[in-house]
Amino acid sequence: MPDLYGEATDVRHPMATPESEPLTSRRALREHFTVEPEVRESSPKRSVVDVVVHETADPEVNVAEFAYKFTLPDDSLAKVPCVFVMRVRDGRIIESRDYIDPIRTYTARGELDRLIASLRKGAS
Repeated sequence: MPDLYGEATDVRHPMATPESEPLTSRRALREHFTVEPEVRESSPKRSVVDVVVHETADPEVNVAEFAYKFTLPDDSLAKVPCVFVMRVRDGRIIESRDYIDPIRTYTARGELDRLIASLRKGAS
């Protein structure tokens, strides 16, 4: 996944809870996408579904709508809607604003308590 991005990037998650720092390099994205094997094995399986890409008046800018589909430990499914606004130059993503529903994400991962704790911490 990190190879889709330029060496220098500006990737932000405006809806992230807690807030996150921009990812400004391919190396930072590689770290962001890296999941330890023991964590990966215990996490719900995730795939991308329902992809729709919209072209814009700016040939470098695309809007992608999709959903992450999570298969939960009890084999039930959860979908998390996403919208990414990306600037692509020379075949690489150099800028992206990734809008992902945090409530559905934490719920799908079984981490709703973690989200609530971060919200309480931010309110104090």
